[in-house]
Amino acid sequence: MVIPILSIFLPISILFLAILLDLFLGDPSPHNPKSLIYRLHPAVVIGNFIGVIKPYFKNSNPKIAKLNGVLLGLVVLFTFSLPFYYGLGALFTFLHIGIYAFFAIIFLKFTICIKLETDWAKAAAKSIGASNLEAARKFAHFSRRNSTNLTGPQITSSVIESMAENLIDFKLSPILFYAFFGVTGAIIFKAINTLDGMVGFKDKEHKDIGWFSAKLDTVVNYIPTRFAALLIIFASFLIGENYRASWKIAFRDYSKTPSRNHGWPMAAMAGALNVQLEKPGQYILGDKKEELTPKKILIALKIRNLTILLFILFILPIIWFIRLFFFPF
Repeated sequence: MVIPILSIFLPISILFLAILLDLFLGDPSPHNPKSLIYRLHPAVVIGNFIGVIKPYFKNSNPKIAKLNGVLLGLVVLFTFSLPFYYGLGALFTFLHIGIYAFFAIIFLKFTICIKLETDWAKAAAKSIGASNLEAARKFAHFSRRNSTNLTGPQITSSVIESMAENLIDFKLSPILFYAFFGVTGAIIFKAINTLDGMVGFKDKEHKDIGWFSAKLDTVVNYIPTRFAALLIIFASFLIGENYRASWKIAFRDYSKTPSRNHGWPMAAMAGALNVQLEKPGQYILGDKKEELTPKKILIALKIRNLTILLFILFILPIIWFIRLFFFPF
């Protein structure tokens, strides 16, 4: 009975301990990119690897460039999945189970980012509330926009948008991939997400070589984004926010963003908060029933946190069921 018990409780323990480790330690700040801890973060290592090999896959012929884009994606995925799978498998098979669990917890933690975003959101809300916009602009990093001239409400919008979007990329999707495919699955998702962030653009340089990475990211996030929107609506109901508007806006505005996947949780969040989220020149989500105040950031955090909790409760039976049949590393 030892193996079945381990197959059920060990992966659940690894998930909870990885999340607790993130909540305790967080992630290295991208504001200090020269620090050793930041440079050793798997997402940074994967990104640097992509940056090094990308020039070798470029081609002036669009068809060849697209084929090379597929090869680029496969090279990255195999480079970072096989060592983790066989390495963790060897630790589990030949060494003490505690050693395997130690490394599994650390590697899984690196695919999850909760504390850093939470700290930044709270810091942004505090800075905006104190009218210190110069400090607040430092925390718009995740939103991928020039924060130089952003106003308080615009910074608030960018932070809330980032929380809704990153709910998928840095929380729910890696946990979902872990549930089905183990720690290696979470690493594979991180590689896919990093590929999209490095080459999955529609500009002239990347539209051909990055099409495969962009499409792959869209496919793997298709279900998580839509399920996240439903959980945001339910979380809004549980804490007394506007769940009816969350439902309405999610289904009305999800397609207004460049990414129709991530439009779902962002639109659902806009509706729940009774606010209008805007990335100037790209999209406007929601109805402006209330102002974008720092308090809205804190409410969005509550919705996000409850959404994560609800998702984990949903995913636990899946982990249990999957581990009854096989134990993915």
